[in-house]
Amino acid sequence: MTVRRGAARRTELLDALVELLLAEGFASFTLDDLAARLHCSKRTLYALAGSKEQLVRSAVVHFFRNATAAVEQATGDVPDPAGRIAVYLSSVADALRPASAAFIDDVAAFAPAAEIYERNTRAAAARIRAFVDEGVAAGAFRDVHTGFVADVVASTMVRIQRREVAAATGLTDAEAYTELAALVTTGLRVSEPAGRGSP
Repeated sequence: MTVRRGAARRTELLDALVELLLAEGFASFTLDDLAARLHCSKRTLYALAGSKEQLVRSAVVHFFRNATAAVEQATGDVPDPAGRIAVYLSSVADALRPASAAFIDDVAAFAPAAEIYERNTRAAAARIRAFVDEGVAAGAFRDVHTGFVADVVASTMVRIQRREVAAATGLTDAEAYTELAALVTTGLRVSEPAGRGSP
C-alpha cells in the first residue's frame, strides 16, 4: 500500500513539474526554485532524480510518454487511412499545445531533452509511414514513396514545434497541423479517372 501511495505521489509530482516546465521552460530554474514552486523539499526532488539535469530529463520523458498515449488513444478507433492521419496530426497538436516557446527553446538547447524530442519525432514519422503503407495497401492512397512522405511530415513537425512555421506563415501550431494533415491526405488520395461520371 505504501509503495502504491509512493508511486502515485511520484506521478503527481512529475505531472506538476511537467506543467510548470511546459509553461515557463527550465533553463533558468534551480533545484531550489523548483522545490519552492512545487511546494516540496529538495530532498523530495532528489528522490525523483539525482540532479536538475536528470530531473528535467525525467519530466520530458514523462511528458512525451503521456502525449504519445493520448495521441494513440485518439487515433485507435479511426478506420479510414486518411482520417487516421488527420486525427493523428491534430492529436499531436493538442498534446503539444501547452508547450510554451520557452520550453521548446530550452529543449532544443539541452541535448538530453533534444534527443528525447527527436526520438519521439522519429516515432511519429514512423507511425505516419505505417498509416500511409496501410492506405496504399488498401487502395485508398496512390502508390508513393512512404519514406519520403514520412520524412516530409517529420521535418514539418520539427519546424512547427520550433515555431519556424508560425514565424514564416502566421499560423498557430494547431492550424499548421490542420494544413499539414490536409496537404498529406489530399496528396495521397487516388485521383479520379478523367471524365468519370460522363455519359
